[in-house]
Amino acid sequence: MIAEWIHELRQLISLRSLKARIFFIILLAGVIPCIIMRYGILDNYEERAVEQRVATVQNQLRVVGSHLVSNNYFGSNPSDEVNFIASRNTIDAELETISNLYEGRVLVVDSGLRVVKDTYGLSEGKTIISEEVIRCFRGENMSYYNKEHGYIEMTVPIIDTGALTEEDDAGGSGSVMGVMLTSISNDAIIGTMDMLNRQAVLIESLMVVCVIAVAILLAILLSKPLDRVTKAINEVQAGYTDESISVPGYLETANIVDAFNQLLKRMKALDDSRQEFVANVSHELKTPMASMKVLADSLLVQGDAPAELYREFMEDIVSEIDRENRIITDLLALVKMDKKVQELNVAPVNINDLAELILKRLRPLARKKDVEVVFESMRPVTAEVDEVKMTLVITNLVENAIKYNKEHGWVRVELDADHQYFTLAVSDSGLGIPEDSLAHIYERFYRVDKSHSREIGGTGLGLAITKSAVLMHRGSITVNSVEGEGSTFTVKIPLTVSLNRTPQTT
Repeated sequence: MIAEWIHELRQLISLRSLKARIFFIILLAGVIPCIIMRYGILDNYEERAVEQRVATVQNQLRVVGSHLVSNNYFGSNPSDEVNFIASRNTIDAELETISNLYEGRVLVVDSGLRVVKDTYGLSEGKTIISEEVIRCFRGENMSYYNKEHGYIEMTVPIIDTGALTEEDDAGGSGSVMGVMLTSISNDAIIGTMDMLNRQAVLIESLMVVCVIAVAILLAILLSKPLDRVTKAINEVQAGYTDESISVPGYLETANIVDAFNQLLKRMKALDDSRQEFVANVSHELKTPMASMKVLADSLLVQGDAPAELYREFMEDIVSEIDRENRIITDLLALVKMDKKVQELNVAPVNINDLAELILKRLRPLARKKDVEVVFESMRPVTAEVDEVKMTLVITNLVENAIKYNKEHGWVRVELDADHQYFTLAVSDSGLGIPEDSLAHIYERFYRVDKSHSREIGGTGLGLAITKSAVLMHRGSITVNSVEGEGSTFTVKIPLTVSLNRTPQTT
């Protein structure tokens, strides 16, 4: 169990692993929102806290400002000096209280830009020329938060609502008698933010640990079907089983399994075909050799055999040698067809002339069986093909139609074309092909009637060679046959070279 978990963790470390990618995707999807949420909450808290602190201080300063106006804080000749001094001291105490409460500084500036009160006691009696103060006298309130140095600066106008000008009366506001320029500390907000940040980091760390655990678990669980597919394929590769695999899981794994099963079936078919091919080759090559050995042994036993018998046996031996030579030649041609790296020697070929030439060569064979060969061309056809391989296609089809025909029969070769393909149809009045044999006629060494094939010298490789040549041209070959009535082979080849077309077989 521990070794299995170590193996899983090693796969997570490798970025090429699907498990690692699932893990990191889930991890990032879980961690990034946590980080964004933490900073978002802290920034939102800081913004709201500053706004609330500014509003609170401004309200308090407005109250003090009304006290300043009502107690004639800026008056130079008070009627009751004792009460004036007492009121001023009270207002100064309020300003000191605000300054101490918010760890800040309050400056009271009169209309002449002179500092009347400074809670720090540093600038009283001095003239202050500040853009913020001047703009406040014009009716523009200002608040500024310096995050880097941790303080808030604001201006609050001191408005005398009792002395209104006509313009002020129209605007609904009083005259500005002075300005309170205030700077307050932000240490309390920063301290609260630090505490919130520590708590958020703790919660975030716990969430990250949970996300990592969930990411590891999901990465392992989500990749389990793929691991089962790999295990099943390895069992097939090791030879423990040769059956089709079945791995229930995702649609993607089902598609992979289906594709593998199709490939496995094809590999089995190819392996069976190779075994059958080797067996057939061995049989076909062994038979002429056995015949020649029997004939030679017969001659050796009959030491005083007449010359006529020697001649007859030697003719039989030559016939067997010719038969074996035909088998070897066809095998070599088929091997060349099977080479995937082989290229077609494509050139424009007049198919009409090529068909006429091949039929001219085969008509003597047809006359021996009294078979009439007819060529019908609907139009002149020129196509980009390999002339040698196309010759094999036409020759094999027409030769088979003649050999497997009835006496006084006929063979018809029809040529036609459209804008993409040319079609060659070879029909005969021969023996026909049984329905259960149609699916096997392109197999190597397959014969519908072996005894008849031996009589006419067939090797069982002609149609296999024909099909390979047609497929190399990205064409298709089909057959329609009725037993006892004849067959029609139809070959369809592209007029121009196009390796992108998918070959069709029937």
